[in-house]
Amino acid sequence: MDRKTLLAFLLIAVIILITPAYYNIVYPTSAVEGQDSTRVSTKTAESPETYYFSNETEKVSPANYEEIVYSVENEFYTAEISSINGGSIKSFYLKKYPYHLGGNVGLINENNTNNLLVSFRGMDGENVALGGAWEPIGNVSPYNIETETDLSFRTAHKDGHIYKTLTFYPNSYTVGVDVKTSSIAQHLSQGRYQLSWSGGLPSTEKNTTDDASYFNGYLYQGGETHSPDVSDENNIKVDNIKGETLWAATRTKYFVSALIPDTPSLGGETSAYTSGSDSKIYNISLLLSSESERTSLYLGPLEYRRVKNLGVGLDSIMNFGWSFIRPISKGVHYLLIKMNTFIPNYGVVLVIFSLLVKILVYPLTKKSYESTRKMQAIQPEISALKEKYKNDQQKFSQAQIALFKERGVNPLGGCFPILLQMPLLFALFQVFRSTIELRGAPFVLWIKDLSAPDAIIDLPFHIPIYGSHIAVLPILMGITMYIQQKMMPTQASGQQKFMSYFMTGFFTLLFNNFPSGLNLYYTLFNALTIVQQKFLTPAPVTAPAKQ
Repeated sequence: MDRKTLLAFLLIAVIILITPAYYNIVYPTSAVEGQDSTRVSTKTAESPETYYFSNETEKVSPANYEEIVYSVENEFYTAEISSINGGSIKSFYLKKYPYHLGGNVGLINENNTNNLLVSFRGMDGENVALGGAWEPIGNVSPYNIETETDLSFRTAHKDGHIYKTLTFYPNSYTVGVDVKTSSIAQHLSQGRYQLSWSGGLPSTEKNTTDDASYFNGYLYQGGETHSPDVSDENNIKVDNIKGETLWAATRTKYFVSALIPDTPSLGGETSAYTSGSDSKIYNISLLLSSESERTSLYLGPLEYRRVKNLGVGLDSIMNFGWSFIRPISKGVHYLLIKMNTFIPNYGVVLVIFSLLVKILVYPLTKKSYESTRKMQAIQPEISALKEKYKNDQQKFSQAQIALFKERGVNPLGGCFPILLQMPLLFALFQVFRSTIELRGAPFVLWIKDLSAPDAIIDLPFHIPIYGSHIAVLPILMGITMYIQQKMMPTQASGQQKFMSYFMTGFFTLLFNNFPSGLNLYYTLFNALTIVQQKFLTPAPVTAPAKQ
């Protein structure tokens, strides 16, 4: 492995290492164990005009109704709907996504029925949250639904009633939430009420630390997302934003809960608070006019195509890398998904994809080899120039440039093709790390999940950089890198040789925590490069004789 290739790989390593830190800044890290999901939100001195309520909020339940729980099932989920809050979601299990401890992924924190709470500020300035059990209106458990199905509730307030209806669809993760406040509109300060989702979402992945790094809450306004600043453990900030808001959402690595009003809301709030020792719960709320009735709740997977088809920009919270990487990431993601419609195994898709990429970049690789060989051919002349001008660096540089021009050598020719491939590597890193389509996708034998490391042994301790497990594919990748080094026409020596072996070892350690899909692709790509070096590269180039 020559010096330029080493520098390219070193640059890749540095960028990959700083990527988690970048995402910790943009998407603040949180933990998820020991969550207390009973708190509604936080009221702060910084936002005295907020309509969002603290634990001292007056919770009204005028009639003593008992909680009733209804069962709903469709193509995608099984759910339990409680009459608490006039229809809150008690459980919500996704049929297509297994939980690592068995069963299916659930998207409701244990003992949390505080979601879909309706609240408002009264004309006397009192904060009113309509909790407790509401009166059901002719409901029966719909069980497995085949057509659009409603569950309706009402609760009394002063001289009127508030009505809420949840609408379920047979082939959708979306739930319609209709709230009618017209009969008590005169009791709502400024004719406004709020609809909130409290308690966040639970962790669903085996690697809770990685999962928690994606936890966040968002408001979407003016084409931009706004998130609460929770970097300070002791000062959890509440973001209260006025103006047209298209949606509010809270997410984990692979799943999201989003409130999407039919007409833009008057404002919204995202908040987070510490629960237990250091975990954080993200809450979201929308401020709605009493004339606004329909809000859609999307509670399900962050599948790019499905989320994008909602048509409100919710896909903007998905992680496809830096702005210049995103088009490549989305292109790679689209191609892999499309190929999977014909090839049911994503591992096989990656094998074919690696071959296609290798064919695509072959002209660049060929130029890289040719440039490297030309540089090797003129090394004796460069050494002679170094000796001749050893006391005059400027004259040596001028003479070296002249030699490059005379021999038609581009000193960056061996490095440039590799640098052009770096955006693809970063795009693959993002796709394999955070897109749900690869979650739990197996390949063969021990490779059970292409979105996670292919660990075969869990260690009882943690090794810096390497992690707390032993994965096979990073070792195979390191072997292919070593073979590539040994196949170089001119073997490195001294410091360059040391750096070659150091980088091979470093990448083997670093990639141990990377998704097995990325490691599979990179190992296959290296193996194809070895074949190419052995059978397809041109004969060595010798320096032309001086005239």
